[in-house]
Formats: sequence, C-alpha cells, structure tokens
Amino acid sequence: MRIHCKVVVIALCFGVVLLFYFWGGNVADGPLQKEVAVEGSRNSFPSSVKRVHDVGSKLVRRSPTVPGVRSEDLPKGRNNANKVIKRGGNVNAKRKTGRATARRPRKEEFMHLAMVACGNRVEETSTLIKSAVLFSLKKIKFRQWPGFITAKFKYNLYPITFSVGNADEWKKLFKPCAAQRLFLPVILKDVDSLLYVDTDVLFLRPMDDIWRMLKSFNSSQLAAMAPEHEIPKIGWYSRFARHPFYGISGVNSGVMLMNLTRIRSTLFKNGMIATGLSWEELLHPLYQKYKNHITWGDQDLLNIIFHYNPECLFIFPCQWNYRPDHCMYGSNCKGAEEDGVSILHGNRGVYHDEKQPAFKVVYDGIRDFPFDDNMFQSLFYPIQAKFLDTVNTLCGRIPQVFLKQIEKTMRKVFEENVIRHIRPHN
Repeated sequence: MRIHCKVVVIALCFGVVLLFYFWGGNVADGPLQKEVAVEGSRNSFPSSVKRVHDVGSKLVRRSPTVPGVRSEDLPKGRNNANKVIKRGGNVNAKRKTGRATARRPRKEEFMHLAMVACGNRVEETSTLIKSAVLFSLKKIKFRQWPGFITAKFKYNLYPITFSVGNADEWKKLFKPCAAQRLFLPVILKDVDSLLYVDTDVLFLRPMDDIWRMLKSFNSSQLAAMAPEHEIPKIGWYSRFARHPFYGISGVNSGVMLMNLTRIRSTLFKNGMIATGLSWEELLHPLYQKYKNHITWGDQDLLNIIFHYNPECLFIFPCQWNYRPDHCMYGSNCKGAEEDGVSILHGNRGVYHDEKQPAFKVVYDGIRDFPFDDNMFQSLFYPIQAKFLDTVNTLCGRIPQVFLKQIEKTMRKVFEENVIRHIRPHN
C-alpha cells in the first residue's frame, strides 16, 4: 500500500498511534518480554498485514507476532519463524553425560519507540521512522521499504484508549491525540520501558545511545526529559505559566524516556490530597484542577506531576531534544555546540515553512533520501550544500551543530556495515 493512500485512510479515521520496537539495546530494571520475536523474510509485509492499517485510530508496536497472520502463513525460508524459535538450540541435545537436557533460548532484548501520529502527521511519522532506520546499526522491517531495510521491524495494532475521564476531552487537550502518551503506562502493561517522541522529531544518531540513559537512572527516577529552555529569563514556563512546573524553566515532553514499570508501581505526591496517588488515579483529577490554566496540554500535566515529584525525573542534555528555541534567540545549547545535535525536534512547524530553513534542510534531506543510494553522496553532501543557503538565518549560522552527529553516525554505520565485512585479499 502506498504512503499517500495511507494518508487518506488515517486522516479519515482521525488518528494512529505508532509504537515501534527495535532490536538490541538494554531495557531498564523491569522484566524482559518472554515471547520469542519472529523475524520476517526480506520481502515486504504480506497483504493480510497491510490490510491491518485500515482499521483506523490505533496504537502500533513492534511485537513478537503480527496480528491476523498465522505462523503457517508466514513466508517459508531461512528467516521464517521456525528458524528463529529453534535458534536457542536443540531441546533434545545431550550433555556429555548422555542425559537429555533442554537449552533455554536466549531472551531477545528490545528497545521500544512510541509516537502519536494523528491527522496529517503521517509524512512526519514516516520520516521520523526513516531517520531511526538510517542511523540504526541494526536491522529493521517496515512496509514496502527495500529488503535490507525491512528485515527486523514488526508491529501490532491497539485501539486508542483513555482509561479515565472524557475521551473527547483528552483527544483535544493539545494537539490531536497527543495526550495518549499519558496513558502509555496503563495501556502497555507488558512493556517495561520505552522512548516516546513527537512526530516532528528526527534521530541524527542511533537510538541505542539515548536508550542507554535508562541505566543511568537512580532508584527513584522513572522518566527523563530535557529542559524546556536553557535560559529561564526567556523560557515560556518561567515567564507565563499559571500552574506549577518542574525546576526553574520546566521540561519539554517531545522526547521522553519512560520506565513504565516504575511509573505503574509509584504513588505520586500531587498537591491535592495528603496521600499519594497512582499514575492512573492522578491524571484525571489533576486535569480537572488545572484545565483552565494549562496551555501545552499533556506537557503541562507532566510538568505539574514532576513539580511535586522532582526526585522521579532524570534530566538529559539539550542536544537530545534540540528545538528552534535553542538557536533562534542565539545559540544556547552548549552540548550541541560541542557534540552536535543528537535528536532534532522541529516544533513550531519549522519542517514545513521557511521560518527556520536549517531545520527544513535536514528534514527534506532525510525524507527524500532513496534508501539504495550512498548515504554520503545522496544524503550528507546535499544537506551540507543546502546549508550554504541558510547561513544568514538565525539557526543556519551554526551548521556544524546540525551536521556533526550526522557525519559521525554515517561513518559509524559505514564502518559497521561495510569495512568490517571486507575480507583481506590473499
């Protein structure tokens, strides 16, 4: 099914929430999923899987099994499900003593990537996923992208769900369906940890690198975000907020690591009653109390929650959620100046207008890159050349901030996928 057809379907149905699971990486301290993942063939998804997109507003995640597809319907070949299930070893293998023993299959470890894609956000979502694929060191499977791309990506569909309060109110809280992120701990009860990102986010380095931050959490921390602004006197929360917020400048929820296991098991201080409330118990009364004072919807609710529970939040540097605010008032993200942007967040609609062309150059380059071409020749160099047209703009004055991690990651991908596989000549 072509992408433009999917846009029509999803626009009519008003929403799709996508949860994507990537191979590799480390999960936090909760239990790993017990199922054995099924690797697909290097062909695109069978038609029965493509039809699953027509069901409307859904939560999507990478999963050990594909909904609506029986194991006997999967492509037969060296990558089929039976091969994966058996790779843990022969259960009838005998030890040297002669006694039969069963080898336990090695548990697969997953990274979980979640995003909300409602209305006209399908192109952004596709470009976001593409950025994760391009800069990944591992295989991924998605739709009808080339076989070398569609090797490992799987997903399941779940209905959009708001477990408490009025669903229509939650849907319209800020951007359509954005409040769904608040309910991920409730919906995804079998998921330990995930990375949530807005659809206007682009990965400029492997997702593995931010996923490792879960291991940096102390015993009380259960989520991680970047500050809303580096300079409080020009930040939004410090100047205009009419509700409690985290720290001195608030936090931005466009990129958010979540340890769902810890969130589900924590009782949160809340400023409403003396006793703590669980995450699900907290959301609706908090919204009712502050609904006339919040501007940024679910992000404001998260700021209120972590204002009362600051010990629960891990703060990561601004280069992991780099926005126009970090350069349009002068460069104020030192981490990006030193190491380059790791995750680019094009809020304010800058991917689709000419207000900050430096952001648009990166977005257009990734969106238009043909997978089969050389990444340096057809992605990095064109982006680098187009930055010459942005040098007189506020954010375009510092092109190295945008290009440093792209070049570094491309070299790493090249070394992993090409150089290490070249055999020396005899």
